[in-house]
Amino acid sequence: MPYTADKPGQTPDPDELRRRIPGWGADLDPADRPAFPREQPGIETGAHWEIPEQQPGGAGRERSIEHRRLTPVFGTAQPLHGLSGVIRRIAYARYSEGQTPHWMLLILGDRVESAGAHVRSLFSRHPDDPFSQSGVFGERGRRPIASRFGRRRVDVKHTWMDPLLVVGPWVVAAVVVFRIARAAFVPASRR
Repeated sequence: MPYTADKPGQTPDPDELRRRIPGWGADLDPADRPAFPREQPGIETGAHWEIPEQQPGGAGRERSIEHRRLTPVFGTAQPLHGLSGVIRRIAYARYSEGQTPHWMLLILGDRVESAGAHVRSLFSRHPDDPFSQSGVFGERGRRPIASRFGRRRVDVKHTWMDPLLVVGPWVVAAVVVFRIARAAFVPASRR
């Protein structure tokens, strides 16, 4: 059911919910809740604030448009950068978290980031090994083909595309590097 401003119907009666859903309302009795004493007003928690003080350095951080401010504490270990950061900032600046474009842009940002990491790996001393890092060699001797079928696995529908997704970017990158090298080092008359 899509989210609408109207309530979808009447709230069910608690007795009806107990009959229909086993265990519903098990925590309604305060005696059955271990944290209940802490829920009473006037108990000292040790907190010296109503809202925690805001962590500094929040300028430019991504924040969902449905929130007025950043959460009091946020992570700073992986700041957004490059093209993937621009894509993610657009997702947060323009779309609510309840909208599909928000999540599709975040996924696109992840894909751009991973493609950049693969390209950086190709030009490093120790490039990634797509075969050993994908776990293909770990399946040897464990019936890799037979384990895919007859066990009601939900991922069987896209199994055929997994090699394309793992090896495909490497093939494309190799072709691009080959063409760049060929254009740079082979004279046009010999091509």
